[in-house]
Amino acid sequence: MGHLPLCSYHSISKFSPTQGKSKPSQAMAAAVVTFKDEFTSPVPAKRLFQAMILEVDTLLPKLLPQVFKSIETIQGDGGPVSIKKLNFVEGPGGAGLQFVKHKIESLDKESMSMSYTVIEGDPMLAKAEAIAVELRVEAAADGGSKGEHITTVTPKPGVEVKAEEAMAGKGMAMAVLNAVDAYLVNNPQAYA
Repeated sequence: MGHLPLCSYHSISKFSPTQGKSKPSQAMAAAVVTFKDEFTSPVPAKRLFQAMILEVDTLLPKLLPQVFKSIETIQGDGGPVSIKKLNFVEGPGGAGLQFVKHKIESLDKESMSMSYTVIEGDPMLAKAEAIAVELRVEAAADGGSKGEHITTVTPKPGVEVKAEEAMAGKGMAMAVLNAVDAYLVNNPQAYA
């Protein structure tokens, strides 16, 4: 029997609204919602980044077939300005989503970081002008890794986004991290 994953994922700032400044002739801008989560893993940082970011297209449908039907790069080479489409299975596993498209804004293999914006498919886009996500992984002193996942939701003018609405995707992010972590812990040769 394999090792139990030791991945830890916790919020350090679950909701940080910032109120926009208004001019006398403008309505008050809606609050931008940002939440930041930190995670740790016994898996070395380079392996975790390789699996979770660089090989995500093939790995996630394999690890979470009840959630992901497929992940495909529909524009670009997988680097900055590329567009990826995550296709979800129908039913409760796919969280009621058919697909989500995101545009990769930055991808830095050396610093093990990436950022992307959600551009289509997420129901939150009905209320949000922008949904931006940043992910960073770095080596931990114990040989494993640590990192952070930051999501920023910018509401459309005049629309309020509640913290619980903005954080709806957090469960999915945690499930993905735990699945990748468990796979790497139980398959030490993978992405070595």
